[in-house]
Amino acid sequence: MKLIRFRDNGSVKPGLLLDGQYVDASSFGEDYNEQFFQSGGLERLQQFVAEKGQSLPRLNGDVQLDSPVARPSKIVCVGLNYASHARETGAAIPAEPVLFMKSTTALCGPFDDIVIPRNSEKTDWEVELAFVIGKKASYVDEQDALDYVAGYCLHNDVSERAFQLEKGGTWDKGKGCDTFAPIGPFMATSDEIADPGNLRLWLNLNGQKMQDGNTSDFIFPVPYLVHYISQFMTLLPGDIISTGTPSGVGLGLNPQVYLKEGDVVELGIDGLGTSKQKVVAYKK
Repeated sequence: MKLIRFRDNGSVKPGLLLDGQYVDASSFGEDYNEQFFQSGGLERLQQFVAEKGQSLPRLNGDVQLDSPVARPSKIVCVGLNYASHARETGAAIPAEPVLFMKSTTALCGPFDDIVIPRNSEKTDWEVELAFVIGKKASYVDEQDALDYVAGYCLHNDVSERAFQLEKGGTWDKGKGCDTFAPIGPFMATSDEIADPGNLRLWLNLNGQKMQDGNTSDFIFPVPYLVHYISQFMTLLPGDIISTGTPSGVGLGLNPQVYLKEGDVVELGIDGLGTSKQKVVAYKK
């Protein structure tokens, strides 16, 4: 299944991508949130689709998509998880995953504007594979790890590099600004992605290819990340884990390139669709 959430008269409703068309699944009666995932929601939704999928209202082409999952308890990100990206930034290949948190208030829809923060100097792009936790995960064995993954999403891990790297402390300052986590267009359930370790992902800036990589370049694959992160925190259903970015970010270019007002970023991953964000300046 492919899950979406869409905006309608000030509220966000659950939907689906069925046979290439967005449909309204609000009659299902549940949002795609922690309670949904932890209580067998995907199985109930599958049954609902089998019974009523063909009769669900179709949505028109200009529907506004929100994040395909509701705001989670946390967004956990992995830094420097592609060998190519570590090399381009001059960083050593990490011996263990580099973890940081991205504010849940950064979460937004796949076609929402990226807002350059006030006082920003170096807002950057990062196409990433994200996955969604399907059940409570604590001290997970690596061989069981994929049983805890509900599905996969496209994510642009937007980053303000001056905030991240030049203001002391952890990376979180440059990762959690509003609109810095466009997710979607949909969450594909795990059965739809045969091998998360072999997916092409790419990003264009104003039509020019900036990133073109494959998750086969992962330093730490998805099962290991579930296992590793769960040693340090309990992952709750609906939590989002973002797995890092390949080479081609603005920070790694010579000379460096950063986003400016009017830029358009488009990105995609095999099997997980595409998204597009326009860059706008912060306004009070």
